[in-house]
Amino acid sequence: MIIYKLWENAPGMCYEEPVLDYYPAENRQSDAAVVILPGGGYNHRAQHEGEGYAKYINSIGIDAFVCQYRVWPHKFPLELLDARRAVRFVRHKAAELGLDPNKVALMGSSAGGHLSALTSTYTDPIEFEDQDEIDKLPAVPNATVLCYAVLHCPDELEVAHYQSFATLLPEGVDFKTVSPDLLVTKDTPPAFIWHTSGDPVVNVMNAYLYASALRKYEIPHEMHVFAKGGHGLGVAAGWDYINQWTTLLANWLKHIGWLPEGGQTWR
Repeated sequence: MIIYKLWENAPGMCYEEPVLDYYPAENRQSDAAVVILPGGGYNHRAQHEGEGYAKYINSIGIDAFVCQYRVWPHKFPLELLDARRAVRFVRHKAAELGLDPNKVALMGSSAGGHLSALTSTYTDPIEFEDQDEIDKLPAVPNATVLCYAVLHCPDELEVAHYQSFATLLPEGVDFKTVSPDLLVTKDTPPAFIWHTSGDPVVNVMNAYLYASALRKYEIPHEMHVFAKGGHGLGVAAGWDYINQWTTLLANWLKHIGWLPEGGQTWR
């Protein structure tokens, strides 16, 4: 693993240095890259949804980057700033690393899935984005992988994970301004989505609402909802029924041309 600083001096409130952990695949099968945003409700980052995913992505022949983005007590927009910078940084390093800057995916679980989808849909300028030449590169990824993600703001449907929004946002900011399902446009990238129907933490309706928004704008997407299972499963090791999502993702990556047909899968 190689650790890259996202900035020499990170802008904004900075109790911890945002970095990018690079996991190059030993048997690279693709010039694509996956940037991973671990979940954790915006108050921590779950290792099994960071390094755990990176090892899975490596196993199917793709380079992975885990973004150690700022979490509480840092507040929005710093988390989005770090995620955008991670995408830009990978594109900046792409030629050096033998990667295609137009094949950069964001992958995230739970709150990390929210941040992945938000980076894909929230395109307004934010503070501290004019630091250097890297900031001139596009920040919207080319695809997203959303695992039991927070994708809808709290409202009368009562399907959202309130605590993620409350932890992320400064007091007084309208939750709807960072609700990815409400921000989808024709320019939103394709998505692979999976969830469990009985998730007791993040209601599966989050997935349905985001997928519905993608469908409205005819954005290609694939979604899998599993009847069993809870929240925070990661690669779902030990869940023979649910862990097929990893093979389904590998097949989707083949379908969009990011992996060769006949390449490896991982279970």
